[in-house]
Amino acid sequence: MSEVKISAEPRTEFGKGGARRTRRAGLVPAVLYGHGEAPQHIALPAREFAAAIRKGGLNQIFTIDIVGNAAATLALPKAIQRDPIKDTYEHIDLLIVKKGEKIQVDVPVSLTGEAAKNTLITHEFTTVAVIADALNLPSEIEASLEGKEAGSTVTAGDLKLPEGVELAVEADHVLAYINAAQSTTTAAEDEAAAGESAEASAAAATTAE
Repeated sequence: MSEVKISAEPRTEFGKGGARRTRRAGLVPAVLYGHGEAPQHIALPAREFAAAIRKGGLNQIFTIDIVGNAAATLALPKAIQRDPIKDTYEHIDLLIVKKGEKIQVDVPVSLTGEAAKNTLITHEFTTVAVIADALNLPSEIEASLEGKEAGSTVTAGDLKLPEGVELAVEADHVLAYINAAQSTTTAAEDEAAAGESAEASAAAATTAE
């Protein structure tokens, strides 16, 4: 995953009022921290940040050019607050990373292929924790369902890990279950049997009276 360059402004207004004014200006309040450096309060352009996240996902690495700073800073979003109604970004925590550094992130899991007939897939986890180079984070990791029978599972050990990527969980960590699907015919038969049983019970009660 390549870096996205984005400009930022130092933020001097704090509190709810300051945050609202920042958002009205088309910016998102953020804090940049890590590697023993003092936290920096900044504001990012909302549209550019949203576009980068839509394209690269939550593990998008940013090269942040802060007005007044001599050098740009590499950072990874660690916490994003969103307004569920307006679907806008409210606040962002950014973790400073360095080139050549390995970091732990949660990566989306993509299940490919077809399991055996008459099965249903139950997702236990849709992401998996891995350790990878900060500048080479995978956007997703695949695992195959091909031919898997009912009663089997997809585990972290089944994932096709890209070169340089390691699991941060045990290999037997279950990501999905393959279950037997109940056929429509069987479900209908069960429902009919239940109805017949209820009718028989009602008839018996009437006779007893």
